[in-house]
Amino acid sequence: MAIEKLSGSEALMRSLKEEGVELVFGYPGGASLHIYDALFNQEDVEHILVRHEQGAVHAADGYARACGKPGVVFVTSGPGATNAITGLATAYMDSIPVIVISGQVKAHLIGTDSFQETDMIGVSRPIVKHSFLAQRAEDIPEIVKKAFHIATTGRPGPVVIDIPKNVSDPSYTFNFIYPEEVDIRSYKPVKEGHSGQIRKAAKLILKSEKPVIYSGGGVIQDEASEELTKLAKMLNFPVTNTLMGLGAYPGTDKQFLGMLGMHGTYQANMVMHECDLIVAIGARFDDRITNEPNKFSLNSKKIHIDIDPASLSKIIDVDVPVVGSAKTCLNQLIKELERRATDYDSSKLDPWWKQIEAWRDSHGLNHSMLDTPPKNGKILPQQVIQSLYKESEGKAYVTSDVGQHQMFAAQYYHFDNPRQWINSGGLGTMGFGLPAAMGVQLAFPDADVACVTGEGSIQMCIQELSTCLQYGLPIKIINLNNSALGMVKQWQDMQYGGRHSQSTYGESLPDFVKLSESYGHVGIKVEDFSDLEAAMKECLSLKDKLVFLDVVVDEKEHVYPMLEAGMEMSAMWLDKDKKTWE
Repeated sequence: MAIEKLSGSEALMRSLKEEGVELVFGYPGGASLHIYDALFNQEDVEHILVRHEQGAVHAADGYARACGKPGVVFVTSGPGATNAITGLATAYMDSIPVIVISGQVKAHLIGTDSFQETDMIGVSRPIVKHSFLAQRAEDIPEIVKKAFHIATTGRPGPVVIDIPKNVSDPSYTFNFIYPEEVDIRSYKPVKEGHSGQIRKAAKLILKSEKPVIYSGGGVIQDEASEELTKLAKMLNFPVTNTLMGLGAYPGTDKQFLGMLGMHGTYQANMVMHECDLIVAIGARFDDRITNEPNKFSLNSKKIHIDIDPASLSKIIDVDVPVVGSAKTCLNQLIKELERRATDYDSSKLDPWWKQIEAWRDSHGLNHSMLDTPPKNGKILPQQVIQSLYKESEGKAYVTSDVGQHQMFAAQYYHFDNPRQWINSGGLGTMGFGLPAAMGVQLAFPDADVACVTGEGSIQMCIQELSTCLQYGLPIKIINLNNSALGMVKQWQDMQYGGRHSQSTYGESLPDFVKLSESYGHVGIKVEDFSDLEAAMKECLSLKDKLVFLDVVVDEKEHVYPMLEAGMEMSAMWLDKDKKTWE
């Protein structure tokens, strides 16, 4: 085959094609114009023009979470690059494979404080898995190959490629060869768990009488949901998921306890507190889960499977650490348990299940709130989520922003499938929901995609309504409008004597119906409970339109259960007046 001579910018586009990239999100500028000209001159990679670089990275992030392929972003130098930082940090905290390709000033100007110069490598270093500065056009193919390899293997994460303008200059060409494989001596992620540790884990599992499986986003990232479900079913173990892990195990299954942690279900938190064995898979034991590490599940043995060795015993000491991918290690563990099947009698778990059902019956979430009109006439946010679940038949992709609405969605929408729930867990990024929904809708054009948000979060990236119009993205925005920064206000109610310092908007909020209509979309406002279900039905029935459903909800409603800071997992607020520890 004849060797082609390509410029740096052409080589970049060809390299993306070789990696199977079909979609790029971005915003052009001076330092990236050579790249955008090369983009114009090819037809394999489609570009989505966002309205802000933060939106570009969130959209690529949402795309990656939904379909499992890495998301790709183009930005220019200076403010274009720095506007991408929040998106990079969001992807980094949640281990999402995103490639941000930033234009940079010409190489000889780096360090001179030239126009729109920013040290993108230095600025992004703490919040990326790796970064590259392309110093020669010839280096671009290998850099792209390495970037995709690093972003998608081991513990996934974002990678930055910074390309000075002279390196992408079309006047210089070279012989383009794309590497078939890449070998990075210092980067060799382990997939297979140590056989001795797998045997130790199996031994603990077979002895346990009060076990729980605690799984996180790593199960979803490694496409290990099938293996997780198989393990739980063969052992009859209860399962709880982190916020990032929702959908890894079917949310409607009888063995599912719901989400655990700060706003986890009563039964999930009680199980974690009282169990004798935790099987943690692809989760981090972060502060939203453990509450107070020194008081966390003190009477249990702990098995921890994770691809990232740095996560093992980082926060909670574990008895059996297993380094490896969730999918591979689960398959190893299943085979080991099958080999020892005669040693296991699941009936010994009957007393444990009886206790779990008692916890669920006493303080479990009420999933029938939609059947009862609110006493004060104000729509409850839980009822909005239940209405969305009912009308979407539980099949929608749901993105969220961050706050009370996020927790209500996590609690009351039953996610039966992985990659169905898309939210910013680690960084907690307001503004994530709408652009992430764009990425999901572009990945699955025929799917129902709902963005559950609040009037504070939606305004962070609301300009992306313009992008949605340009590309015909029929997202359903479900705005739980309580005229306040709901979670901030809740904490102020609970911990600051109800002093609402800068957490309410007064009369300053826009008319979201008119605003969405001004962008060419459909707006619907709901204030009465009696109108909620009809409005939700209309919203979801408009398959070819973006609909902004603005639902005015009870501004005094809090999210419960809620763990009490500094205490064990059993210390929960069950409502405004009831707590478990007094």
